[in-house]
Amino acid sequence: MADRLKPLENGGGASRAGALRFVVLMGVVSLCADVTYQGARGIIGPYFEFLGASAAIVGTVAGFGELIGYALRLVSGYATDRTRKYWAIAFVGYGVNLLAVPLMALAGRWEVVAALIILERIGKAVRVPARDAMLSHATKRIGHGWGFGLHKALDQIGAFTGPLIVALVLYLKKDAYRIGFAVLLIPALAALAMLARGQRLYPDTRQFETKTVKLAGKGFPRAYWLYLAGAALIAAGYADFPLIGFHMSKVKMVSTAWIPISYAVSMAVAAGAALAFGRLFDRVGMASVILMVALSAFFAPLSFSHSFSFAIVAQESVMRAVIATMVPADKRGSAYGVFNTGFGVAWFLGSATMGKLYDVSIPALVAFSVAAQLAAIPLFFLAGKSQAVRTSHMSG
Repeated sequence: MADRLKPLENGGGASRAGALRFVVLMGVVSLCADVTYQGARGIIGPYFEFLGASAAIVGTVAGFGELIGYALRLVSGYATDRTRKYWAIAFVGYGVNLLAVPLMALAGRWEVVAALIILERIGKAVRVPARDAMLSHATKRIGHGWGFGLHKALDQIGAFTGPLIVALVLYLKKDAYRIGFAVLLIPALAALAMLARGQRLYPDTRQFETKTVKLAGKGFPRAYWLYLAGAALIAAGYADFPLIGFHMSKVKMVSTAWIPISYAVSMAVAAGAALAFGRLFDRVGMASVILMVALSAFFAPLSFSHSFSFAIVAQESVMRAVIATMVPADKRGSAYGVFNTGFGVAWFLGSATMGKLYDVSIPALVAFSVAAQLAAIPLFFLAGKSQAVRTSHMSG
């Protein structure tokens, strides 16, 4: 494999094929990373229930972890643009993000698990803007939608595999949560090893994107802010799996071992959707995002039904690709950081709200989730229209 993955030298690696190889390599890093923390994510809900936490605690911890994780991306994104030390920032983030997971094997109280969840989210906050900025350089060569979709598909393979590994552990030994967390150290170390390989082979990903447009003014375009507002509504209405897993455990919908399997199924569906919607985005732009929201809005009522036969819809496929088309390369770290901060604040407020609604009325929870997601559609439409006008003016 080493002879095929050429490092960037004198721009020679900055070809379409080189960009594709870089995206695949980073996809493999994400695959191993997702085996780690998505494997844990599939059992965090029932683990909290096992340790005596309430639904309100689960929703609040999940939401607060996302709030901290997304809010810190504002700082990480700014640091990425200022220093251009993409790899160093990514290494720090991946290290904290991944190694916090197997440490959950040592936790005996839900408070400790909650702290490690937040630490894991902090690590992800540090690494994401740098990683996405590097990917945005490479996807310029192969199509932002397709490139980010391919990366997401590989990512989701890991998200599918991780919960299955943990499910196997729980099948072989009931309630063996600590063993499930401990085995996730293996993919965590594999992800860090692949990341080191990526840095050696592709030390400067900016060579993939030699041409970029200058951003008029000091801020981001109107389309960016409209898109952020719509994405915030999606985040607020998103029924996070820890709360769904808590619900499945509480009402005895399925056995404990089947809960991470159901999460794995959702990740497999999302992998296919990432590729499909990525290709669609490169062809029709914002219309693909609107279609995705319309299809996924009814995920919550199906998830919280008392039947196991619920439909699981992929959530993310083109979010990062949209930012790459709206913002020039030298501003993308900050753009991803600001975007994720707004997204995370909305996620926290929505998760905390749904956790409290769960204890009061599940139908009210469902109504809140669906209404918030559907309200995003007109904002995405306006963002697409604004972006089209801006592009027309720039080309003219």
